[in-house]
Amino acid sequence: MSRPRIVIIGAGFAGYQTARTLARLARGAAEIVLVNPTDYFLYVPLLPEVATGILEPRRVSVSLVGTLPEARLVLGTADWVDLDRRRVGVTDPEGSHLEVGYDRLVLAAGSVNKLLPVPGVTEHAHGFRGMPEALYLRDHITRQIELAGASDDAQERAARCTFVVVGAGYTGTEVAANGKLFTDELARQHPELRLQEPPRWLLLDVAPRVLPELAEHMSETATRVLTGRGVEVGTGTSVEEATKEGVHLTDGRFVPSRTLVWCVGVRPDPLVEDLGLPTERGRLVVDEYLTVPGHPEVFACGDAAAVPDLTKPGKITPMTAQHAARQGKRAAHNIAASFGHGERRPYEHRDLGFVVDLGGFKAAANPLGVAMSGPLAKTVTRGYHLMAMPGNRVRVGADWLLDAVLPRQAVQLGLVRSDAVPLENAAPETPVLRRS
Repeated sequence: MSRPRIVIIGAGFAGYQTARTLARLARGAAEIVLVNPTDYFLYVPLLPEVATGILEPRRVSVSLVGTLPEARLVLGTADWVDLDRRRVGVTDPEGSHLEVGYDRLVLAAGSVNKLLPVPGVTEHAHGFRGMPEALYLRDHITRQIELAGASDDAQERAARCTFVVVGAGYTGTEVAANGKLFTDELARQHPELRLQEPPRWLLLDVAPRVLPELAEHMSETATRVLTGRGVEVGTGTSVEEATKEGVHLTDGRFVPSRTLVWCVGVRPDPLVEDLGLPTERGRLVVDEYLTVPGHPEVFACGDAAAVPDLTKPGKITPMTAQHAARQGKRAAHNIAASFGHGERRPYEHRDLGFVVDLGGFKAAANPLGVAMSGPLAKTVTRGYHLMAMPGNRVRVGADWLLDAVLPRQAVQLGLVRSDAVPLENAAPETPVLRRS
């Protein structure tokens, strides 16, 4: 008899953990197929350190082939799913199309940038979800400081040295915190900028406080660190319109700037909506066993799935890496149970705490509910990331050590153009190819 085929769409936290756990449970008795646009698992929480020159890109890119040898990688983007025929349509990076059949399907497609109807944002802002976006931002920040140093126009220098981040959640806060340190160091390397005003960073959010989804002590710590570095924190404020010359804010101000980083949040991958199945807040409805009602052969987990939160009846689990990874493991066990190996169990997990890296020796953390800040929180934060990463730990640790004792290398690599990472791109890890 042929082995059952389990197709996993997406190799983020949920998909990667599903594949790794299934490989251990199946021991060759099932064919595991992983559909993903890239050949690596991206450790997204450390992208701000890639964008600010602390970590090299490959440090946060864990090889799928190297760490999941039991799984067959199908390189491409899942375009459609035929639930009746049990087939998935895939387009590879060179534009070819193929179909993949399945016995069990795991939808772990993840999320993409959340867009809002703000004029000019899609034309002049960039998101922060994938490696190309981080690499582009790293080059862009370096270029703005260098161009500012070469300009004799005071207004142009000020605009190029002004960086606006919209969204004060995890990503936006970490980008602003690390970015401010990065630009200050770049400015010190340019004698012509030393006597000017330091680079200006604005962190904006319509919420009443920074990190609104986390405990207040973490919000207070982040705000204190950011304002202490000179970051302008604008709560209750956002962008009303974006232009090439700067941004109009909802409080009536106009801020001249050449940099607008869009970190307002994420939405489920468009594949979820295309399925035509019930959704909640845009996420695919599943039961507590991570299966899709009416389709027991289909599982969903991570940001794409509205998983019931059994610890908070009536609510669904938040879109965090912590939940996605654990849901992936539970999905793998329940898939094995569907073939008669073990017993299926509902997904239930209480948050173990959160960490926010604020750059330098600063961080905010609350492991197991214990409030921490400063160097101790930084140690906990980096320890957590090293434990959570499925590979490259030694290389990441080496980069952190080198960054502590050596100046950062401020050069533009020019690998990613602005038009290759549009904000509306559903798969930021796959640059848009433009043919002449």
